[in-house]
Amino acid sequence: MILYQPIDGYCYNSDTHFLYNFFIKSQEKYKNIKGDILDIGSGSGVLGLLIARDYTKLNLHQCEIQTVFQFLSQKNSEINGIKNIIYKDDILNCQFDKKFDFIVSNPPFYNSDVIKSENQNKKIARYNDNMPLDNFISKVAKILNTNGKFIFCYDAKQLNNILLALNKAKLTIEMMQFLHPKPTKEASLVMIYARSNSKSKLQVIEPLIMFDKFGDFTQEVNDIYTKCSTHSIKCQITH
Repeated sequence: MILYQPIDGYCYNSDTHFLYNFFIKSQEKYKNIKGDILDIGSGSGVLGLLIARDYTKLNLHQCEIQTVFQFLSQKNSEINGIKNIIYKDDILNCQFDKKFDFIVSNPPFYNSDVIKSENQNKKIARYNDNMPLDNFISKVAKILNTNGKFIFCYDAKQLNNILLALNKAKLTIEMMQFLHPKPTKEASLVMIYARSNSKSKLQVIEPLIMFDKFGDFTQEVNDIYTKCSTHSIKCQITH
């Protein structure tokens, strides 16, 4: 999959690849995956495009606030032959004429009290000032279909706030996976699969370890990159 990205702005990272892999794990027990999927904060489009590539019965919708990424999501969609519909607005303000069977997102989750990038493009993509966790999850709950599925990742240190927000929105976590940079390091990322109107019990699956003790990618991470098969091209956007 060819993916154009801005040469001087925010670029997708490994979190997106891991979230794509987690989406696959979370849906393994379902045989006929179809319907409408919304990728919130689509950036250059990679997460939604990877999922739509592998699940051809899903109709891809993408929501993106930044003009440069609206352009890139559309461009990357066309290049890879995947149809999409782009909503050009902040998800908290965006109005939809439908509800969604799936919602996926790698949202901005850094707290505003950490040192911020001077690049405005990166600030919007990384920090949660413009999309607080409670507001984000509340909006998702309103636009999910009955039994709709919500797959996203967030800062593992904020898990308590995530649980509170999901519970308030009446979304039940069915599966969770933690990402650890190394076997001896604490988790840096949590990936969550939640569903509306669910009575299922939580399944915490085996953690994903990024690097082994020698500093090399683990075999599982290498397998994820191979499965994704993405090729990034940096470009100057004048659009």
